[in-house]
Amino acid sequence: MASSAAFFLLVVAALLLHFHCCHGQGIAGNGGAVAAIYSLGDSITDTGNLIKEAPPGAFETIKHLPYGVTLGYPTGRCSDGLLMIDFLAQDMGLPFLNPYLAKNRSFDHGANFAVAGATAMDPADQFNGSSSSMPFTVNSLKLQLRWFMNFMKSSFGTDQEIRKRLQSSLVMVGEIGGNDYNFAFFGNKSMREVEKLVPGVVKTIIDAAKEVLEMGASKVIVPGNFPIGCIPGYLTSMASSEPSAYDSMGCLKELNLFAAKHNSKLQRAIADLRASYPDTSIAYADYFNSFFSLLKGATELGFDASSTHKACCGAGGKYNYDETKMCGVEGTTACTDPSAYVSWDGIHMTQAAYKAMSRLIYHGRYLQPQILNFPEGNGQT
Repeated sequence: MASSAAFFLLVVAALLLHFHCCHGQGIAGNGGAVAAIYSLGDSITDTGNLIKEAPPGAFETIKHLPYGVTLGYPTGRCSDGLLMIDFLAQDMGLPFLNPYLAKNRSFDHGANFAVAGATAMDPADQFNGSSSSMPFTVNSLKLQLRWFMNFMKSSFGTDQEIRKRLQSSLVMVGEIGGNDYNFAFFGNKSMREVEKLVPGVVKTIIDAAKEVLEMGASKVIVPGNFPIGCIPGYLTSMASSEPSAYDSMGCLKELNLFAAKHNSKLQRAIADLRASYPDTSIAYADYFNSFFSLLKGATELGFDASSTHKACCGAGGKYNYDETKMCGVEGTTACTDPSAYVSWDGIHMTQAAYKAMSRLIYHGRYLQPQILNFPEGNGQT
């Protein structure tokens, strides 16, 4: 009888050990539940910071419809509606993240420091003050990180309290770095010149991740870059007369190879980061392959397969994109059903596409490794 009881206890202990090892990796407190999300990044994540800091008259288009048309009003998001970060928060059972620069808002469940147009590297360092290629915002990752540190200090006071808070939080470091390359490419830099930026961009991202880990973060996600050769803006501005320049999906091969090189270097750096912080959970969000998965399954996901490379809002042309007439200005129109399109304005995605991406990444196989625990039933529809 005693031996049977001992055997039963051993079985229970083994099951508990299995559950602990295989379902959520070493996250302190509350069974791995996330109490708050803190986000750094660019327009893929910005929920309203750019329009809060922009001078009067600047970036008027994202302050007005048709931006936000699916919600019925503009929010400062670069889309017709919600972003991946919104769906992630929703699926974690949290409210949408308020932009850090907003006044009189609640930050009880996190804050969003991302700014549309932001670069990873400081613009002054990367562009050497050249006005022809300088980005329209100076809110680099370094500045966002400073905002984050100041916010945590003012909100929680001591290092101990900050660490306690971060132990039950998720920190998103990106997506960031895409604009470093965008501004260089659109500033007529050659592929060879832009490739030279990759080590510095990746190092800047990893250094920021180290900073938040040193502050006490135990759950960090670092996303990679999209296959930019599939984006209407690039398909228009870098169109080629050579059929061999395109892959079977109709994307520009050279640009996608460049994005893949960035992602490969970033993933190796993340692996090194995990080795340096073995008691934390650090995941890579694979935007590259999840986007391809979305394109391949466009019809099943509810998108118009003939419009996967066309912007919903634009001024016409093969990809409905014209860099001189961006969505929202006179001469542009928005499609009647954004949910049938992957691209919103030729640069950013629609709410429907962001939702699909969020499900593919955070509930699928494109978060490597899976470090999130969702409340039961969330994110299943």
